[in-house]
Amino acid sequence: QVQLVESGGGLVQAGGSLRLSCAASAGTFKNYGAGWFRQGTGKEREFVASISWGGGFTDYTDSVKGRFTISRDDAKNTVYLQMNSLKPEDTAVYHCAAVHTPFTGATSVLDDYYYWGQGTQVTVSS
Repeated sequence: QVQLVESGGGLVQAGGSLRLSCAASAGTFKNYGAGWFRQGTGKEREFVASISWGGGFTDYTDSVKGRFTISRDDAKNTVYLQMNSLKPEDTAVYHCAAVHTPFTGATSVLDDYYYWGQGTQVTVSS
């Protein structure tokens, strides 16, 4: 069982930066692919970024490429999302997620993820 807790959200002006953290309860988290998803008000939850177990492969949705960076520190059981050049359209609740089965790939498909955090609010003002 993997429990995930996000932190680092907040209010920032357009052009600013935030770093989100996702801390996992299980020491085996390093063996799981992980991702970040976001859900704006009245919108469906959408893929933002993913990182494979081991950290060797990352993927991003087109709208955040070049601005966001996903990374992981397996010694701390934590996945990060560094967000730069934030835009008002980035405003959403950001959720961390992990896939169900260890040693499998991390994808952009929401249904591939089994463990979810409660989310952290990111608000970007114009």
